[in-house]
Amino acid sequence: MAFVQLTYRESLRDIEACLSALHTKLYHVGIRSSIARSTLADANNIRDWRIYAEFAQVLIHIARPLYAHDDIGVELDEMVYALDSTTIDLCLTLFPWARFRRRKAAVKMHTLIDIHGSIPVFIWISDGKMHDVNILDILEPEPGAIYLMDRGYIDFERLHNIAVSNAFFMTLSKSNMQFRRIYSHPQDILHGVLSDQTILLTGIRSATDYPDKLRRVHYYDKEHQNHLYFLTNNFFYPPLTIANLYKCRWQIELFFKWIKQHLRIKAFYGLSENAVKTQIWIAISVYVLLAIIKKKLLLESSLYTILQVASVSLFEKLPLYEAFSDIDIRASHSEPCIQLNLFNI
Repeated sequence: MAFVQLTYRESLRDIEACLSALHTKLYHVGIRSSIARSTLADANNIRDWRIYAEFAQVLIHIARPLYAHDDIGVELDEMVYALDSTTIDLCLTLFPWARFRRRKAAVKMHTLIDIHGSIPVFIWISDGKMHDVNILDILEPEPGAIYLMDRGYIDFERLHNIAVSNAFFMTLSKSNMQFRRIYSHPQDILHGVLSDQTILLTGIRSATDYPDKLRRVHYYDKEHQNHLYFLTNNFFYPPLTIANLYKCRWQIELFFKWIKQHLRIKAFYGLSENAVKTQIWIAISVYVLLAIIKKKLLLESSLYTILQVASVSLFEKLPLYEAFSDIDIRASHSEPCIQLNLFNI
């Protein structure tokens, strides 16, 4: 797929247009100056969360091509996605509509990210009771794409639907899985591949739900001294490629950690379901917008550093290149020196 290479000036205009759109939306929800918490809560309760969800999708469509050719450690032409969910805890007394357990409330953010750039491409916010595997009924597999998932998504009927859609899945096998070995492929013990087998499921239900062949790779991780058993419908990649590719799934864990730590989706303005979804989608929009700024301005700084600069200059009438031009210089100068200076010369 060919992407149009924008000039530096055009890139700046696109980012400023996104910021202007975000500024306009914030202006319309009442952010013109210092406001009371209750005012912002009322705005989140009233305005439909789908406005912010659609705005996030616009940003995602801008961000994905920018990271399409980033190195992920494995040379592949196919799209690679990681699927997982994170639970956002809520107070049951304040959020009774989100009852999760007897004394606990929560919502789940089911997320599919593009491994290239860790850009979220699909997000579904549900109550805390929704099981992870049920999201496979909503997600439409992309033909030729690879989906990295943990054991929580093992449902052979749903996995078979992915295979029928000409997509690939990679997950970890469960220890109690019943199967029969059909063929053993060459091993690569030197690099940790202890076995590479073609199998058929033999469980009473699993054999019916997934009647086709599967591939089971036994890999020994020397660094963590851990035996891993990968299950996939991909018979083309070398077993070591499958092991290295599955390591990329950790990016979605880092994405959840970053969102929770830096974008404040633990304390909510507003107590309704609409308010919670609004704040989560605004956080997603901010994350993707920062990723766009980082790529288009060719910044070496982390997203957190860019976030700090943006948070103090978002409403200033200042060109973007001036706001972010020297953050890398300041970051390099902030490193501690071994030799102390007696005089500030």
